[in-house]
Amino acid sequence: MKRPLRLRGISGEIKGQVWESDSLLRAGRLGSLEIVLDDSSVSRRHAEVRRGDDGWFVRDLESTNGTYVNGVRIGQGDQPLKARDIVQFGKVAVIVELVDATVDGPPSNQHVVAAAVSSFDEGLRRIAFDRNHMPRAGEQMFALLRAGHHFVNTQSEDQLLDAVLNDAVSVLEAQRGAIVLAESDAPEPKMRLRALAVGQGEPPGRFHYSKKLTQRCFASGVSLLYSTLTDAEESKLTQSIADGAMASVLCVLLRTPRKRLGVLHLDRSFWQNPFTEDDLHLADALAAHVSAAIESAQLLRRQKEQFLKTVTVLAQAVELRDDYTGNHTQRVTRYATMLGEKLELPDDQLELIKIGGPLHDIGKIGIDDSILRKPGRLTGEEYECMKTHTTKGAEILSSIPEMGPIIPIVRSHHERWDGAGYPDGLIAEEIPLLARIVAVADAFDAMTSNRPYHENKKGKPPSWAFAEVERQAGKQFDPMCATAFLGIREEIVRAMAELLPGSELEDPEPVTVTGYVHDPRG
Repeated sequence: MKRPLRLRGISGEIKGQVWESDSLLRAGRLGSLEIVLDDSSVSRRHAEVRRGDDGWFVRDLESTNGTYVNGVRIGQGDQPLKARDIVQFGKVAVIVELVDATVDGPPSNQHVVAAAVSSFDEGLRRIAFDRNHMPRAGEQMFALLRAGHHFVNTQSEDQLLDAVLNDAVSVLEAQRGAIVLAESDAPEPKMRLRALAVGQGEPPGRFHYSKKLTQRCFASGVSLLYSTLTDAEESKLTQSIADGAMASVLCVLLRTPRKRLGVLHLDRSFWQNPFTEDDLHLADALAAHVSAAIESAQLLRRQKEQFLKTVTVLAQAVELRDDYTGNHTQRVTRYATMLGEKLELPDDQLELIKIGGPLHDIGKIGIDDSILRKPGRLTGEEYECMKTHTTKGAEILSSIPEMGPIIPIVRSHHERWDGAGYPDGLIAEEIPLLARIVAVADAFDAMTSNRPYHENKKGKPPSWAFAEVERQAGKQFDPMCATAFLGIREEIVRAMAELLPGSELEDPEPVTVTGYVHDPRG
């Protein structure tokens, strides 16, 4: 026996209203229609839902503001419907609860009790008239203002996501929260967990969020509020909800006018009051406000990644001129970044190492091949010429304003702590910190990789090089940097095994050394 279609209102004044039919439901503002919608976004004859030979279909009747299924505007002709589809007539939304179709929608043990796609301004208005949470109105307003603060002041994408999520969990009194972002612009992109948080008093433990509800929210293009059903069979269908003790769930769409970014997932347990429609609209307003910041942070990250790739290619082009320094800049950058992390440098300083490391020898592009590729030791005159790669590199980068912060690395990575370095004879803390860090990494790689000035042209084992770093602390190297570098010996050796295959690796214990003669070719 065929079941009738049931549509239930989930937005505005029609929330909770139900319409059933076994053949036809017409929607619009006209009083003679089965579904009368008194809303300015709805046309007089807006759309009709009709049974066909293969199930139920919705058709737009040339309405002004369109008919949408799961957030996508339908064109001319019939659009198939399935259970739990969200249908919008203009701005008025209903959910398909019962449908005669062989293909069902994604299983869920949750009722959609409200839907929203709010702007930031709409969120502010709803806060002003939030009758259910009057004591929290100031806190809610503060959350929206903080969202703007994150937009202006947060440097990295990860910091932004963590800040947004922790604010959302706090102000909406959620037991847990997650931000899940789409990994591409494909129609059905892979969703990846990017941030998670727990509310006050919640044990860290295993983290739960509903992948099915998250995917449904993203696909529909609408922020949704769910409340749990008690039916035992239904509850088995979405085990992540049952395992996580999620009595009430907000799935809030992160989006800009250009694209959908992902979903903010918040939940409350059975011992908490369920989320309200006001909570949904506050969360949706937050999402509308911070999504532009998230998109900007993503764009900036991708630009940085592309820039680093370009920098790496440029550095590799320089290295191709030297038979002995292949991948030298890659290894120096890795070692210097590891040392920077050991010294607990902030993210922006680590970013400068990742850019400046590959370019620290860019000035070698101005050194003649007869010197750069000489198989033996350099003469005094050749040595002085080779030393100019530091100033040549600084001059090259000075023409690019964005490169200003990394010029100290390029110019000063051959300065010595005791003042005997070049090109400026800087002493101790006169030498920029990032240059001191790169100096240790640069010398270590020069000692451990094959060079024409080494005995048998073979690199020294790491134990020898670590001992030399220790011996030169306070002389060639900043003692703080040298000590920190010695503290990550095992990590450095593992990185060597990856980046310098075939090198002679030993247990990195210090040994007695007779001294290391520096060569400015690296």
